[in-house]
Amino acid sequence: MIVDPVTARWADALFELAQDKGALDEVSRDVERIAVEVGTPEVAAFLFDARVPSEEKAKRVGELTSGFHRLTANFVALLFDKNRELVLRGLGTAFKDRVLSSRGAVEGRVESARPLGSGELAELAISLGSKLGKEVLLENVVQPGLVGGVRVFVAGKLIDYSVQGRLAGMRRKLLDARLPVGN
Repeated sequence: MIVDPVTARWADALFELAQDKGALDEVSRDVERIAVEVGTPEVAAFLFDARVPSEEKAKRVGELTSGFHRLTANFVALLFDKNRELVLRGLGTAFKDRVLSSRGAVEGRVESARPLGSGELAELAISLGSKLGKEVLLENVVQPGLVGGVRVFVAGKLIDYSVQGRLAGMRRKLLDARLPVGN
């Protein structure tokens, strides 16, 4: 999910505050719970519907945040006070990215024709990590349409080691190659 700059700034502010107060683990759990709740169609339809009065939204969210850490509950209340409830839509992703960034890590996705073993994923993560200078956490997604090889999406980049990708690269090289001029 692509995170807009406004959401990223709010997530950074919450991260910094949670880190300063020594509550990063608790706030992280709260943010994950918010992301799950906001990800459900019913909750999203209610929260982001302009026809629903703000007071009604704030009341329902207050019930959700009643078991949260004080920082998280106050943060969510502030979002509603400032009419920034749309930030909740991308908060989970933005906050997780910020936590990973603070650890020098990044998440990625590996597409393959078959499920990869944990050893294969670890080897690929180490190889990519050395190139990127970060710890890489990979998730495997099976794409039966791939004939062989893998496609990796990490740090905003596509690294295509698939058969189709290699053939396309070879095709581009052949089309761009200069042909010798006959005498």
